[in-house]
Amino acid sequence: MIVTMPEAVIVGVVSVFLFLALCAALVLVTISLRRPANLPLLAAAILVVLCLLAVVVLPWNVPLVVGLALAALGTALAALGGDPITRRVLDIATHGTVRDGVHGGILVDDADGSGEDAVHEVMRGGTTIGYLERLGALIAIVAGFPEAIAVIVAVKGIGRFSELASPAARERFIIGTLASLLWACVVGGLVRLAIW
Repeated sequence: MIVTMPEAVIVGVVSVFLFLALCAALVLVTISLRRPANLPLLAAAILVVLCLLAVVVLPWNVPLVVGLALAALGTALAALGGDPITRRVLDIATHGTVRDGVHGGILVDDADGSGEDAVHEVMRGGTTIGYLERLGALIAIVAGFPEAIAVIVAVKGIGRFSELASPAARERFIIGTLASLLWACVVGGLVRLAIW
């Protein structure tokens, strides 16, 4: 497709907007990595949605160099940003009643019928799994093979099946997976639409 001079200016402005907005969103989620806060995460989500709307509405793709930069930013934003967003969504959903374990899992109570409550940690390594899950989802969408997300969810479900006996673990698994994948899919869709 041949781009005329006014269209080239629009593409340039949109490219700069996308780059700066994704940089700002990455900064906002990075400052929320240790302690997720509503305002920076909401601002990052708004920036991502605005970028998505821009690439959906405009009929042009960004130049190759900008596309590569957006792909790198999108990858970092999807992988890193999903962690504080997912943790914040989980805190809101569980009203802060789920306790974190020392190995990255959650603590659940087991009432064994003997009157004694045993507490043990389930779903250890969830943060690392989340990073890999979001990275896989983003790559699947950008590569044009979103069906791979079903494989990711299936592998995750099979791997966690034995740990999903308690209602708290099941709830956290479902909500966390959906929030994590939603974030990665929105960012992945944004990158795909911008460069393809």
